[in-house]
Order: sequence, then structure tokens, then C-alpha cells
Amino acid sequence: MRGLRPDGGVFPAPSTIFRLLGAFALIAAFVLAGAGPARAGENTFIEVTPSSVQAGGRVQLRASCDNDNNRQAEVQSDAFNRVTLRPDNGFLTGSATVPGDKQPGDYPVNLRCQNGNTATTTLTVLNMAQPSKGPATGGGGTAVGRGTGSLLLIGGVVVVAAAVALGMAGGRRRTGSGS
Repeated sequence: MRGLRPDGGVFPAPSTIFRLLGAFALIAAFVLAGAGPARAGENTFIEVTPSSVQAGGRVQLRASCDNDNNRQAEVQSDAFNRVTLRPDNGFLTGSATVPGDKQPGDYPVNLRCQNGNTATTTLTVLNMAQPSKGPATGGGGTAVGRGTGSLLLIGGVVVVAAAVALGMAGGRRRTGSGS
């Protein structure tokens, strides 16, 4: 049922008002349900890049100590011993080298923050034999070998000489009888 407003307008029907209020209530419920309370330490983490590395390789470390990224933190692992991470653009960063004789396997990497937060990830160390030379992939007909460079040079000189000779022969005027 609609009523008249004092200015002569019409009040919307009650069902329209209830629909709008219901829609606003539903939207508010979704917004409030999605916003959970902040918990201490939810932004504490450690990342190792790459997560698998050949023994003797270098890894990059990136970490966060929640809201304490302006102070140094320490990372320890049996894969590379102990590293101090330093503040860098809102994170803590550093690098480590895995010794070349490290046995292959999965090694925990432990972050210890000055605010008491901790985090752990895993680094996989590989120990594969390195090939001593490239694979045998064919006869190498286009590969540069002994004498190939001088053959290419001589062939290039012959092609240039032929082009010059043809250019000169085509540029001459022919003289003959007839006017």
C-alpha cells in the first residue's frame, strides 16, 4: 500500500523497503563473516628459492616476521648452517650456499624471529652427476671444425669476385656497327 508524502510524492510500498533492508543485511553479513580477527604470527613465513637445488648451489631466502620485518632474523638448516636475514623492502632476505658435498635429501629450514615467531619450510638437496660433455647428436655436418673456417673464407672470396666480374661485364657498353 502506498501513501502520500507531505510534499505530494508517493511513499514506496512496504515490501520494497523490506527488500532493500534485507539486501543490505545480507551484504553486511557477508562482509562481516569474511573479516576474521587478526591472529598473531599469521604473516610469519620462510621461502627458499629454488626449493630444490643441486649440491653446491645457491638459494635465496625471503621471510616475514609478521609486523617485525625491520629487525634481523635468523635461519638455520643442516643444508647450509646458519644465515642472518636483513630487512629489505618490507621483507627479510638473504642467501645461502649448499656445500658441494652435501648428501641428497630433504632438509628443514627454520626461521626464528626476534619477536619469538617461528616458521619452517623444506629444502631438497640434489646430488646428480654432471655431464662432462654435450650429448652425441649427429654427424655435425654444419659444425665448425678443422679447416672449415678457411673453406668458408675462400668460398666467400670466390662469390664476391664473381659478383664483381658480372657487374663489370654488364656495365660495359657494347660497341658495334649500326646507327
